[in-house]
Amino acid sequence: MTETIVILDYGSQYTQLIARRVREAQVFSELLPWDAPEATVLAMNPIGFILSGGPRSVYDPDAPGLPAYVLESGLPVLGICYGMQLLTHALGGKVAPAGQREYGPATIEVLDESSLLDRNADPAVWMSHGDRIEQPPAGFTVAARSGNSPIAAISAAARGYYGLQFHPEVRHTPAGPAILSRFVREVCGCRGDWTPQSIISQAVEQIRAQVGSARVLAAVSGGVDSSVATALVQKAVGDQLSAVFVDTGLMRKDEGLWVEKAFRDNLGANLLTIHASEDFFDHLKGITAPEQKRSIIGETFIRLFEEAAHDLGDPPFLVQGTIYPDVVESRAPERAQAHRIKTHHNVGGLPEDMRLNLVEPLRYLFKDEVRVVGEALGLPRELVWRQPFPGPGLAVRCLGELTVERVEKLRAADAIFTEELGQAGLLQVREDGGGGTSQAFAVLLPVKAVGVMGDQRTYEEVIALRAVTTEDFMTADWARLPYDVLAKVANRIVNEVKGVNRVTYDITSKPPGTIEWE
Repeated sequence: MTETIVILDYGSQYTQLIARRVREAQVFSELLPWDAPEATVLAMNPIGFILSGGPRSVYDPDAPGLPAYVLESGLPVLGICYGMQLLTHALGGKVAPAGQREYGPATIEVLDESSLLDRNADPAVWMSHGDRIEQPPAGFTVAARSGNSPIAAISAAARGYYGLQFHPEVRHTPAGPAILSRFVREVCGCRGDWTPQSIISQAVEQIRAQVGSARVLAAVSGGVDSSVATALVQKAVGDQLSAVFVDTGLMRKDEGLWVEKAFRDNLGANLLTIHASEDFFDHLKGITAPEQKRSIIGETFIRLFEEAAHDLGDPPFLVQGTIYPDVVESRAPERAQAHRIKTHHNVGGLPEDMRLNLVEPLRYLFKDEVRVVGEALGLPRELVWRQPFPGPGLAVRCLGELTVERVEKLRAADAIFTEELGQAGLLQVREDGGGGTSQAFAVLLPVKAVGVMGDQRTYEEVIALRAVTTEDFMTADWARLPYDVLAKVANRIVNEVKGVNRVTYDITSKPPGTIEWE
């Protein structure tokens, strides 16, 4: 059985990163709402608990509390930010509003080298809190302090209880991964069995248990997620699988040809292509609201799959490349304190009455875990490390109403951007830490700008370029692309793409923005 660290979510926007950092230590982590049923939590046989940060104050009358079973379990507990304050409050310590709130970078001084902290480690940390610990619970020592937090970390090593006022999960805390690794590997005693091979073995076992001897359809798009999901299911059930590619008319340039070649040559999959651009554009006519676009695309997509399923003998199962960030961002009810950011095509845009049962072998994997699993399955590197492409395709990059003409305009601009980044060696983040992109694309805006071309006034649409760098796609920073590359891209777009006379570059990070515009 896989070793599991349960992370109780109190609503921090960083909570998913805690799960990711724990997995970097080769330990499986499961993210659950703080008020998840006790039976659900304990059924996972956790080896330890992590309490996340959150936006509330522990002294609020309706503040989220610490479930009794956490302390009754006798298992190690790590509280982060609000989680540290909650642990302190529950054990009789004192939490109070800070005289000065602390948001952003800080430096800590290690006072007690508990099992988690190291005096020789980088002291830079990331703070985000308005309350602080005034008095730790009995039996705890003060392990670290910062300029604004006299008690920045606490520990009761004999009991396996630890608290951190700062966020070890974010990259702004360089020593954070080592701190979390020490907690799960040394304090909790996890062996570290969350490896690509173990992920594959478990996924294969679960797929076989779910589908039995039934036929399975795979929804493929040529993207990383659907490719790896399809490869996993093929490994599990072999020729029970049929792959279907729906050409929505919302794909990147030459995407359909690329998908067919990739799946037939690399996976040897039985691939059926459905050319359905007319259906999608008809259903999307006059629609401008992003969530409505996603919903319509999701339903149209599934209805076409149901027709394909009927033609293929009505397989009852459909494979989708849903990954963990899709689930977290789409389904706020699974995270009691968090807001839904958007509905993902893979999880939130599907009709409730669809007849196919979903098989989602990547549902609890982050993007970089998916890539590693893909390589372990033997998929070609150019497929595994391809930049992500959203399920709704160019629909969420063509803001406003979708027409064939506007999508073609966007497709042409996007191809120019991708081509120039490729020639400059910037389509991937470089291993040496230099420039590069994790995801880069063009966006067509539903606004017009005045320009001058050939001594004549023009009034045409605007293209925004978006390029980001990220490790996990939960947070991202805008890519610092060379000016000469941006200049060349912009010049080509306004000269080669009819109906565009202005190009802008998006320099918004995630958060506060999202990677996609819709």
